[in-house]
Amino acid sequence: MARYTGPVCRLCRRERMKLFLKGDRCFKEKCAIERRAYPPGQHGQRRGRRTMGYGLQLREKQKVKRIYGLQERQFRTYFKKADQRKGITGENLLVSLESRLDNVVYNLGFGASRAQARQFVRHGHILVDGKKTSIPSYSVSPEQEITVREKSRKNDFIRASVETARGRGIPEWLDLDAENFAGKVLRIPTREDIKIPIQEQLIVELYSR
Repeated sequence: MARYTGPVCRLCRRERMKLFLKGDRCFKEKCAIERRAYPPGQHGQRRGRRTMGYGLQLREKQKVKRIYGLQERQFRTYFKKADQRKGITGENLLVSLESRLDNVVYNLGFGASRAQARQFVRHGHILVDGKKTSIPSYSVSPEQEITVREKSRKNDFIRASVETARGRGIPEWLDLDAENFAGKVLRIPTREDIKIPIQEQLIVELYSR
């Protein structure tokens, strides 16, 4: 299945919550959820049946896939690896997704959204320990340094994103040196560090059917 290229605000409305897919727009009054807090489409405003069971599990999976910008095959691979590791499968899954390079770049403020951060990584704007890494799914490790390439620091989008990130706040497991467009991974994130409202157990139940 090809990557979704339509209006991302429709995805937020479909999940009835902000997925923060549109950068700064998500924090303003123009946000689609603020204006039309109901699913898109002709019948979006109709009162439908209450979602239960499989429907709830499916919606939770779709929500997480859309937040991190993954396709079904990618997501299923992450789940299988999380299930094979020691610990709680749902938490393992979220920690793996949160540790992706594109997500780290977004959390450090080098990209206004995860999609933009993914694009910056692919285009070679981001360095990991001084080496260009163009793989968005690269999993970061403690003590690694994430920096913006010298030539890319004049990019207006990156500079604006860093300023926005200062006000948004940086996760405790990351450290940002905004003046030098550099960040450091202090430790691997824990479930408590992930503030997005996700019920990962529903996803585990879905794939366990």
